[in-house]
Amino acid sequence: MKVWKLVSGILSIVFFVVVTFQSCAAGFVNAIDENTTDLSAGGGIIVAVLMLAGGIVSIAARNAGKKGHIATFVIFGLAALLGFASQGVFADLMIWSAWCLICALISLIGIIIPGKRN
Repeated sequence: MKVWKLVSGILSIVFFVVVTFQSCAAGFVNAIDENTTDLSAGGGIIVAVLMLAGGIVSIAARNAGKKGHIATFVIFGLAALLGFASQGVFADLMIWSAWCLICALISLIGIIIPGKRN
């Protein structure tokens, strides 16, 4: 589980850059089209920030046991919930929300199933 938390944390930090860029591009397109009803660009920025926070917590708390799993579950779960709720023109937000949901579910597995003790 420690390896997964390290890998998912690094990938989440890298994905933060991609999601931020895509959200800014979606916001720019919404501004050009004068689309004031679409919230997916702002939701994408929030998901990106939560993804960055979740990645940092995942890396920093990979040895913290259940407390680290709970923290990453809450952060990634919130990111997934907000991403799925604010999906609109920015269709790739569903992919990033699914990544956050996968990370949250694996953290939930880490909470439920205890790791081996040294």
